[in-house]
Amino acid sequence: MTFLTAFVTVLLAELGDKTQLATLALAAGGHTRWLVFLGAALALIVSSAVAVLVGSALGQVVPAVWLRRGAGVLMIGLGVLYVVSPG
Repeated sequence: MTFLTAFVTVLLAELGDKTQLATLALAAGGHTRWLVFLGAALALIVSSAVAVLVGSALGQVVPAVWLRRGAGVLMIGLGVLYVVSPG
């Protein structure tokens, strides 16, 4: 169940984000599609590995409920900044 939850969460979070659009632009720009795919996939794997390692370390010292709350506050804060920022 953990695998499925992580897969669906990351998949939905990544759909239509700036990274996906940058990957789309690279592929459309005539670059070899498999190299673009491999580069983008490797980047997601590395960033996910960092998140897992940091999350595991934080989980040893900070209760999970506070990590979830902190992540929620951070996401709301970033959303507000995005909405109110000019341009």
